[in-house]
Amino acid sequence: MDIFDVYSHALASLACFAILISVLGGLSAGGGSPENRCECGQPKRDYDNVVYRRNRAFMNAVESAGPFIAALMAAILTGGSPLWVNIFASVFLLARVATAVVHIGTINEGLRSATWFVGLLCVFGLAIMGIWGAF
Repeated sequence: MDIFDVYSHALASLACFAILISVLGGLSAGGGSPENRCECGQPKRDYDNVVYRRNRAFMNAVESAGPFIAALMAAILTGGSPLWVNIFASVFLLARVATAVVHIGTINEGLRSATWFVGLLCVFGLAIMGIWGAF
């Protein structure tokens, strides 16, 4: 497993992201009432309602997990630059924490979009490194 030592920050970011998603899942489960839920059980769309925002923060994190995991693993397994893989993964994690905090704590769509976009750029960087390394 020594070959993965150089990617320790990236792998720690992956593990921390799993914890973040789990915490957001727990936060999204509580506080709802039948009046503010749709028939499907999800909170009704209302950004003024913190229950809806917690649910959206969780769902948004879940939606970003697949691309992040795929891009990170491709970058690591194709021998991407450890420095850049670690930077992109660490910045992605920080951006996702910021996105969750902004999503739950405010209705500031511009800031939420900006933090989301930083994470997206990190995923693109990892994916490009994975593609580059494959060829």
